[in-house]
Amino acid sequence: MLESETVNTVVAETLPPILLAEDDPVTRMLLARSLKKAGYAVDVVGDGAAALDRMIKTYYPVLITDWEMPEMDGVELCKTVRGLQLDGYVYVLLLTAREAKEHMVAGLEAGADDYLIKPVYEPELLARLNTGRRILALEHSLRLANENNRVLSITDPLTHAFNRRQLMDQLPRELERARRYGYPVSLVMCDIDHFKVVNDVHGHSVGDEVLQQFVSRINKNIRTASDWIARYGGEEFIIVLPDTNHQGGRFVAEKIRQQVAATPFETEVGPVWVTASFGVAATPATGPPLGMGVDVQLAAADAGLYRSKRDGRNLVNSIEMSLGIAEPEQLGVIDRQVDANI
Repeated sequence: MLESETVNTVVAETLPPILLAEDDPVTRMLLARSLKKAGYAVDVVGDGAAALDRMIKTYYPVLITDWEMPEMDGVELCKTVRGLQLDGYVYVLLLTAREAKEHMVAGLEAGADDYLIKPVYEPELLARLNTGRRILALEHSLRLANENNRVLSITDPLTHAFNRRQLMDQLPRELERARRYGYPVSLVMCDIDHFKVVNDVHGHSVGDEVLQQFVSRINKNIRTASDWIARYGGEEFIIVLPDTNHQGGRFVAEKIRQQVAATPFETEVGPVWVTASFGVAATPATGPPLGMGVDVQLAAADAGLYRSKRDGRNLVNSIEMSLGIAEPEQLGVIDRQVDANI
């Protein structure tokens, strides 16, 4: 069964909670009784203003509202609800004693999905709600499909890390937030050593397994709530560590380096041993200065990675970038950092 079919089935079979707005106490009681008898969970209010307050605080997939109510009538309530940023679509059923066509059109134009003429005939009410449930199911599956498409557009399909496009879109925003609020950001550029040999000796399917497990090990050593990883290209990845200074970035890189080197990757051909090299570039502790852009910090991390490769691989090189840096050539000396006690 397709995922969308599962979603539609689940939503269609689940009775959504209902908010009932009706100022007449007898009508309100009768409607609530009918809805509860049909299995719906119902909250009731006596006017449009109270209904709006409930909708703002709690998401109700279904709103049944009378047209004529004190403080805020049903038409105004419909218009206002349609302007809210809610957790999902709201199916609005408007109840009215007005039978003129122009009144029906006015209610629909205000945002109602359907209407019923009072006094309400219970089987017709339940039939309209069944229609509403189908609409909610379709809307839910559409939102799910859109979200899946969004995730696919920003994710590397093999490793499920972010892709390079997402990196270059989000990293400037990350640096701008750090600049505004005055906290450091560390970038870790990492690369699997001699990865071509893995592909040549064992095949690309094994290489894919190594890449997937490499990202998995990285994810186990970063903060899921704030840190993130992107595939920069091939076997090269960027780890973004917000609110992390030079020492903290170095610590994370060294921890990952040790764990990659200490345990083989289990693949279809058996254990495969690999190592990885790292370059860390951290902004000043007070945040990135105005002259420090994404390209500059990426260049610094790349320079650190290059030195790790040049000096024998399976190493971490790092730099704490200084205030006022504008060009990669001004980065200064990058000191190799491989602390055995980390």
